[in-house]
Amino acid sequence: MSVDLVVVGLGYVGLPLARRACAAGLAVVGVDTDPDVVSGLRSGRSHVQDAADAEIHAMLDNGFRTTTTFSPVSLADTVVICVPTGLVDGEPDLRAVMAAGHSVAAHLRPGTLVVLESTSYPGTTEEVLLPILESTGLVAGVDFNLAYSPERIDPGNGEYVLENTPKVVSGLTPVCAKRCEAFYEELVDSVVVAAGLREAETAKLLENSYRLVNIALVNELAVFCDRLGIDVWDVLRCSATKPFGFQPFSPGPGVGGHCIPVDPRYLANRARAEGLPCSMVTTAQEVNAGMPGYVVRRARDILARDGGRVYGARVLLLGVTYKADVGDLRQSPAVGVVRQLRAMGVEVLYCDPHAPAFSVDDAPVRSVSDVDHPVDLVVLLQAHRCYDLGALGQRVVLDARGKVEGDRVERL
Repeated sequence: MSVDLVVVGLGYVGLPLARRACAAGLAVVGVDTDPDVVSGLRSGRSHVQDAADAEIHAMLDNGFRTTTTFSPVSLADTVVICVPTGLVDGEPDLRAVMAAGHSVAAHLRPGTLVVLESTSYPGTTEEVLLPILESTGLVAGVDFNLAYSPERIDPGNGEYVLENTPKVVSGLTPVCAKRCEAFYEELVDSVVVAAGLREAETAKLLENSYRLVNIALVNELAVFCDRLGIDVWDVLRCSATKPFGFQPFSPGPGVGGHCIPVDPRYLANRARAEGLPCSMVTTAQEVNAGMPGYVVRRARDILARDGGRVYGARVLLLGVTYKADVGDLRQSPAVGVVRQLRAMGVEVLYCDPHAPAFSVDDAPVRSVSDVDHPVDLVVLLQAHRCYDLGALGQRVVLDARGKVEGDRVERL
């Protein structure tokens, strides 16, 4: 039995890739080391927000198989590694990539295309993955093809999905790149070939560093405008009318998720290793890391106004996930907000249908189902579509997203 594609890692990157490949008529096997993920998918249950259960059933009907073992690699034409990369004590954590590499190597056969999609610092494919795969005695570029193609999945984005988002590809050799290009041309509308592996790896880091830096810029601007009594949201509205040389970003309570708080650190870490400065990224990280504290200071000032109480006050947080309409709590700025409010003796509640449970420092935050729950202050952290933002205008609100209007509303 032949397998067109083995996807290693069935998370928010790997599962959409497997889904698209199944829809394109490829024979696909998904490998994940989490038995709960595998058993759930076998039963038609999705654990990824952007993949509905009905889509998993359609994949299964098209022959999609899942397993915790790597033996299907020995039958595969193409293997794509989509395992997570994160941080440990602020340093890049490539343990999942290395483990996946060793497992793939144990079953690698001549003629296979191996593609890494996991985000990492430039040089990872050649310096980390390549030696592991060549430990088999097979030579990359001769016996098998090695490539890198950075993932560009944006959770919750229904407009730009895998197939209509241009795919950057690269290869260890021109032939490797050509084969990688041909593979993704079966799945996406547009393929962009990078000059080499490191260019493709760096492009991914630049994309998210660009967002990090520009978010930090408008966050600093928001603090500046508040001090001077300037409406930052009107400043942004006016600036956004310029048809060239400007792209609008919005301030907020901080950055979260797996990409923006993490990926630029891979760039900065590699720069430090080379003895080079990466001061703009480092400064942007510091600015964004300070935004939960700024939100708390603004909340404290509102609570204390006109002799009000801070200690013992009740604050309701709306939207504790890292992004609107996405059920992902990773790196959420809400964690810092809760931590600092609690340190001031504030009772914190939250309302977020995308987060059935939410804990900070192992202490659960009380969930309420009604945004009208009686509290001293409402803080809008994420403007989920399910909220009736118009109804909030009559309440005392600190709006960190610039979405609510009302006489008792303060915007970030």
